Amino acid sequence: MDRRKKVVIIGSAYPLRGGLSNFNERLAEELLIKGYDVSIETFSLQYPSFLFPGKTQLSSEPYSGNIPISVGINSINPFNWIKIGLKLRKLSPDLIIIKFWIPFMAPCFGTILRIAKKKHHPFRITIIDNILPHEKRPFDKLFVRYFVKSIDGFVTMSRSVLYQISQFDKGKPRIFSPHPIYDNFGKPIPKETALELLNLAKDKKYILFFGFIRDYKGLDILLKAFGDSEFRKMGIKLIVAGEFYCSSEPYFNLIDEYGIKDDVIMVNDFIPDSKVATYFSACDLVVQPYKSATQSGVTQIAYNFNKPMIVTNVGGLEEFVPDNKVGFVVAPNPDDVAQAIKKYFKNDFSIEFSRNIELEKEKYSWNYFISKLESVYL
Repeated sequence: MDRRKKVVIIGSAYPLRGGLSNFNERLAEELLIKGYDVSIETFSLQYPSFLFPGKTQLSSEPYSGNIPISVGINSINPFNWIKIGLKLRKLSPDLIIIKFWIPFMAPCFGTILRIAKKKHHPFRITIIDNILPHEKRPFDKLFVRYFVKSIDGFVTMSRSVLYQISQFDKGKPRIFSPHPIYDNFGKPIPKETALELLNLAKDKKYILFFGFIRDYKGLDILLKAFGDSEFRKMGIKLIVAGEFYCSSEPYFNLIDEYGIKDDVIMVNDFIPDSKVATYFSACDLVVQPYKSATQSGVTQIAYNFNKPMIVTNVGGLEEFVPDNKVGFVVAPNPDDVAQAIKKYFKNDFSIEFSRNIELEKEKYSWNYFISKLESVYL
């Protein structure tokens, strides 16, 4: 390109933690490699404390990237939205990218984008996780309509969301591109080393439920499935690694009800980036028993670590986990989940599925994702 095009990414980033921050920072790094001039505008206040279900919104680890990050957006202060919009208007980027995941952010994002827009630029693209949330609230559709009107182009990471956009807009450019692999957590480490770091027995098999725990993610389904006494005979343990974003009581009640306390390892804190490789390297199988979904970043972490998966046939999950190739796709009920887990270990699909994962994950490169994004913009 003759001139380095200026790109601003608006959304979660360091010092905020979590998958959204990881995605935006990784996207910025890839755009920088491609020759763009990239910066990030992130939140000074992302969620008010009474709306945030976790323990903290901030990372406990230092920032290791090289992208300029400005901390200044207040998601609930309209005067701040005007200030940020005017800042971007003055900065005059060629492209603004917003990662959209929840209608709560729509008034903030939509206002900033309207003010930032001049006659011909910036072009405003949104990368959408969910256009409508799993846990619906009043005014969701009203907020989404407000946001969508401020957007010039859409990139969705599941076909189901691509279809949903037509409820709100029928004319602007849009494209589906699968969620790229989360390769920022490093490479796998030997399983024995990982188990030693986690102080886990080396003569057991392990399945992993990973990420924030919300009701729609179906941990209750997995715990009920794990109540099958055959798992004890097979020497299978369950690791639940993630912070509760809902009441924990029903899940611990299920553990007591099914008598599986000794076989479920509950690690109910946020897992920092530096320890993600340890948990995925320790497990034999990743299970996502979701009750509803569009796509999942956990899938792309599993791909990075070559881990076979069991997912449920809801939303867009099965788009990314070919059945009987890199894992199994099942109905979201305990019996089907239990049968799939037993089938995997009894037939030892590990080598076959891991080999297939190496081939399958080529389609989830960041280079491919950027090319799709550029096709909407250029």
